[in-house]
Amino acid sequence: SFQLSARGHWSTWPAFASGQTVLRNHKPCCAPEQRQSSNKQTPLTIPKPRYLEQLESYLRKELQSLDLTKKNSQELKLQPYREIFEFFIDNFKTYKPLLSAIKNEYEVTLAHQKKTIRALEPLKAMVATVSEECTRQILALQEKEKDEINTLKQEIQHLLKFIDNMKEEKNSLQTQVEHLQTSVAEEYARYLNEYGARKVLLAKLNDMHNERLEMTRHQVQDVKGEDVVKLTLALKIARQDLTKAQVKLNTTIADYGDVVPRRDFESLEKKYSDLLQEMKTLQKDFDQLHKEYETLLEIHRETAEERDNFCAELQRVQRNCTPRPNWAKCSAVIPGGAARWGCLAEGKTSDQLVDVLLEEIGTGALREINVFPGWGKGDKVPVYLRHEGEVKNKKLTKKDVVNILKDVWREKIALEQQTGKRSSLPEFFLSYLQKKHGDAAAMEWSYTLYENMRLCRSNHVLSSFYDILTGKVGEEQYHGQNQLISNLQKELAACDSSNSGSLTSKQFRQEADSFPLKRKESIQELVDASRCKLDSTEDLIDYISLFKEDEEGNAEPFVAKLRTQYVREKQEYLRQLKDKLGDLTEVNADDLKTAFCTIDPDIDDQTLDTYIGLAYQVRREQPDQEVVPVETALERLLARDVRRVGPSPREGSTAGFEGE
Repeated sequence: SFQLSARGHWSTWPAFASGQTVLRNHKPCCAPEQRQSSNKQTPLTIPKPRYLEQLESYLRKELQSLDLTKKNSQELKLQPYREIFEFFIDNFKTYKPLLSAIKNEYEVTLAHQKKTIRALEPLKAMVATVSEECTRQILALQEKEKDEINTLKQEIQHLLKFIDNMKEEKNSLQTQVEHLQTSVAEEYARYLNEYGARKVLLAKLNDMHNERLEMTRHQVQDVKGEDVVKLTLALKIARQDLTKAQVKLNTTIADYGDVVPRRDFESLEKKYSDLLQEMKTLQKDFDQLHKEYETLLEIHRETAEERDNFCAELQRVQRNCTPRPNWAKCSAVIPGGAARWGCLAEGKTSDQLVDVLLEEIGTGALREINVFPGWGKGDKVPVYLRHEGEVKNKKLTKKDVVNILKDVWREKIALEQQTGKRSSLPEFFLSYLQKKHGDAAAMEWSYTLYENMRLCRSNHVLSSFYDILTGKVGEEQYHGQNQLISNLQKELAACDSSNSGSLTSKQFRQEADSFPLKRKESIQELVDASRCKLDSTEDLIDYISLFKEDEEGNAEPFVAKLRTQYVREKQEYLRQLKDKLGDLTEVNADDLKTAFCTIDPDIDDQTLDTYIGLAYQVRREQPDQEVVPVETALERLLARDVRRVGPSPREGSTAGFEGE
């Protein structure tokens, strides 16, 4: 029972000091003067109340029995205090209504705060996604604007230099033309002077010739015994010949006195024509460059306006957008702490980190669910989920789920090899669980496995099993990827003659080059993935470790890259098929066969018939006159194991097929 003061008031004994005093005759509502007079009274020492000791002992035992390492440790710790408070309320009947009202108000407030926190969690993810998208757009605009401005500046500088060079070359040619004109004028003056000098010289020659004739005539007269008539006749003929020659010479001099030699004329005319043509070409180029320069100035002005608009938009977005999230804070709430979060977040974008965080939140919430609601027994419900009522949650770890799914694959493959027939995965999945755990518990395991597969999309084992189980992907695609990885592993082991488990980089590249249909870029990606955990100085690659998986089924980067390339090559193959079909909205079997043979000339008839059957979802022996939409056919082929048989005759388009 509780200790009361001498006048019936509650004891004010403090819980933290058992030896302190309690004042007598203490009235809670008395005046300060009365309190001072009462404080002067002799203090009374009393022990701790027994009921208080019992409550404290009970609280210590309850707190010690709790496991405070769990995620909801604060709620577990609050429960003993609630019980103590309820004991306290029940024991004091007089104050029970007031204390119960206080307790209820606190409980209502706590429930309201929890509801508010749960409502804000989706908004937090949405804000992070919007922030990442805004940041990405801003960076893209900045980078695009920066590259375009730099390119335009460089092009303007280049054109300005080119214009200066053209001007200098034009000036040089103009100088040459002027120099040639001066030279031609000088040559003309020189020939004109020579023409006058020749006329004077001819006159002198005529005078000298006449003088010689006179001297000869006088000499002939002095010669004795000569025939005068004969000499006179010869002289007359000689004079006539001289006159004719003189006339012809004068005519020739008069006609060709101001004419230059044809050889020099043709040479000068050719030079003049070349210079004139070159000047016209340069003038035309100059005019074209001038127009381009004016166009570039206009483009530069428009670009400057766009830059100013983008800068204003960037400033507005920077003022309105939220800051980038600090993803390191997630390590405090993710199981495993900073080390596990670092492994999960390595090499991922913000969008991928949001997916990882949602997966962790989903799996955490899944562990807190005790039962699942049944989907019913309708025909549209998958056979492995047909159940009425609630289903118990087995609360499996990711490791347990991975081991179970791998065992399902082993059992299914062994059964198919034994019977020689392909069985349906949903039906085999249900029969496997019934065989392992009985009909009663099979649905509990089925629902638990299904929910774990649905949430854990980043795990290849879970996501691939889920896609095949729900019919999104064909089972042969899973076996095709595994066969590809197995064949490569065998080839690498065959190349390791010493069985050391390691290969040199050169040997590894040679084996990677054995893929006949892979491009050089894809081969380099595989080599880089194989060396991601090696130092730059190391040359040996441990190829065995490249194919290992951790306990949760996560593969090494090398195998993950192989699977990514498998999907990418199939998408590119179907992209080329779509481009070949052109603008067709519907396609028949003959047109589809022609398109396949065009993009893949080495495809054989059996494989071609198989692909046609997948596109039309008919057996090979059925008639192939059906017409289906092109998008439907491509979606069906995308869900199946469709691969290129031979090398591509040309490089296909790089546009994405998934967004078609």
